[in-house]
Amino acid sequence: MTKKIAVLAGDGIGPEIVAEAVKVLNAFKQDGLAIELEYGLIGGAAYDETGSPLPDETLQMAKEADAILLGAVGGYKWEALDISVRPEKGLLGIRSQLNLFANLRPALLYPQLADASTLKPEVVSGLDLMIVRELTGGIYFGQPRGIRTLDNGEKEGYNTLVYRESEINRIGRVAFDIARKRQSRVCSVDKANVLECTELWRETMTTLSKDYADVELSHMYVDNAAMQLVRAPKQFDVMVTTNMFGDILSDCASMLTGSIGMLPSASLDENGKGMYEPIHGSAPDIAGQNIANPLATILSAAMMLRYTLDQPAFADRIEAAVSKVLDQGLRTADIFSAGMTRVTTAEMGDAVVAAL
Repeated sequence: MTKKIAVLAGDGIGPEIVAEAVKVLNAFKQDGLAIELEYGLIGGAAYDETGSPLPDETLQMAKEADAILLGAVGGYKWEALDISVRPEKGLLGIRSQLNLFANLRPALLYPQLADASTLKPEVVSGLDLMIVRELTGGIYFGQPRGIRTLDNGEKEGYNTLVYRESEINRIGRVAFDIARKRQSRVCSVDKANVLECTELWRETMTTLSKDYADVELSHMYVDNAAMQLVRAPKQFDVMVTTNMFGDILSDCASMLTGSIGMLPSASLDENGKGMYEPIHGSAPDIAGQNIANPLATILSAAMMLRYTLDQPAFADRIEAAVSKVLDQGLRTADIFSAGMTRVTTAEMGDAVVAAL
């Protein structure tokens, strides 16, 4: 059966990096991968065209698709817009509308890039970490929220951090299930010493762990977790945490691997349908220059094949091809070092296709 993939390139470097991932996916068609690609607008590009960062047509396409491949949204051009129509609202909206509550962000250091990390090779060599981030709740979505004027005329901004037991249990089960396929260790990250909401998070994770006696559960405050990520990152197997904490920690973890341009992600619903995207932003400062690293997007396509389309063999081939290209010494600007061969965005995509 042919699977429909909604391709949403978005803004900035989004169109450039998505084009390379599409190139890789299309290369598999001759090997029997039955996919149909449909293209839609999201983010700033959608706002410019339709006045909305998430047009109804795009949302409907995403709902009908089997999976979504996303580039990036946002940029300086749209920062002055009202917050209700900024590009990021398109991304938050599609996550919410499709109930993509589980964000998987692997931080895997390819041995060829050990020297590209800002940490010492002995600290990061062999790193293989999975961050499981709750994606549709927490302070990014909690109500009430806004900016108000107090009686004395001073403005006050406010947001609400809210989590229900059911939301915590749901993301916790994803983390425990993934850990069972790895090293059977889960570290739940919270701020239970200060925030009642994450005190409930810790209590709920502890109770849930009784259903997973074969998985070791530990707890860590988020400030300590940030420190430990740069002190001894290989102590972690699976980290599970809230929306905002996961947002911050996964970007921190990305630099352990040498570049944020190397890290893919998956955002899944309860049935395994997902949206796949690199964890980096739209990088408007380098957009259109053909220098962005497309490997995170290509590896996101591999995650899509593995987690949603049930095509692990094709996913394995992509990951092996990326490793082969790195063995060949090919590097985009973000991971370039002396003695390597610097290549463009398109040349990197071509190299991965050739390595397949």
